[in-house]
Amino acid sequence: MAVKINDEAPIEIQMTSLIDCVFMLLIFFLVSSQMKKVEKELPIELPQANAVVQVKATPGMTTVSVNKYGEFFVNSVPVGTEGLLTKLREAARENSSTRIRINGDIYAPFRSIVQVLDACQGEGLTIIGINTAVDVKN
Repeated sequence: MAVKINDEAPIEIQMTSLIDCVFMLLIFFLVSSQMKKVEKELPIELPQANAVVQVKATPGMTTVSVNKYGEFFVNSVPVGTEGLLTKLREAARENSSTRIRINGDIYAPFRSIVQVLDACQGEGLTIIGINTAVDVKN
């Protein structure tokens, strides 16, 4: 008489290693993806222009904004005159061909825009663009 031995364990799918792989993929995609910077944080009214060339923001681009009170913001972070010089010096040290984009409010004092241009020239930054609003009437 044959004795039946039931040593078969029920078949199960091991979820632990599958969950580990999914979380590793999630972390990989979060770290490797580029987060889009929000540029429209500052309440700056840009001057209108008829002849406009569209330039997309690049990862190495530094944005200098000047509000209507003449206050400076570098990449949406408020800085003073010395802070502006420091940030531009750091940008020039990292890469001398760093692109600078100036967002000047329509009511910003012109001397503030000239200060930004002088600071860029003093640090050897020559690729400078001035951001304007598109005139939708034309």
